[in-house]
Amino acid sequence: MRRLDSLRYLASYLRLQCRDGIMFSLLEEWAWPTFFLGIMIELDREAIGKIIERIAARERLELVHWEAVGPPNNFVLRIYIDKPGGVSHGDCELVSNQVGALLDVEDLIPNRYILEVSSPGIERGLYKKADYQRFAGSRVKLRISEPLDGQRNFRGKLIGLVGENVSLDADGRGPIEIPFDQIVKANIEYEF
Repeated sequence: MRRLDSLRYLASYLRLQCRDGIMFSLLEEWAWPTFFLGIMIELDREAIGKIIERIAARERLELVHWEAVGPPNNFVLRIYIDKPGGVSHGDCELVSNQVGALLDVEDLIPNRYILEVSSPGIERGLYKKADYQRFAGSRVKLRISEPLDGQRNFRGKLIGLVGENVSLDADGRGPIEIPFDQIVKANIEYEF
């Protein structure tokens, strides 16, 4: 209800300020709410991230990664957690309930959203520098932003982190080093 009142107030304010302009005609048409939602929705990613990190740490879980995907008025907030021995359904439920409650109390997400909490899976993503040290010796696949000798996608055995570079024994190429900041996506490649 509070949000609807705010939109009505904003709409009446803009009508007074823009009587003869294009804003006035947009507000009079059926599309004006869509117009405002497109402008007004902005996620406070830092605040959302701090809430997720705080809850994961309190529950002694590793926050692997979180992301918001989809349209701003109906997106999916995905959280990936882990712990030694793997996470249980109960761990995911606990984080989901706590994060959902705090996000609602803080009113950080003004629209509908779907909250998903899960393990990173068998082919977990590598997001932090520490991941490249922790999973040294594993097979990985990764994609980089700038081609290296005409190639952007690599598979091979992860050697580790050397300074700011990820060292990889790439299939068909041998040892290479890729700047960490050029990696767009990286995952462990499960061997059957």
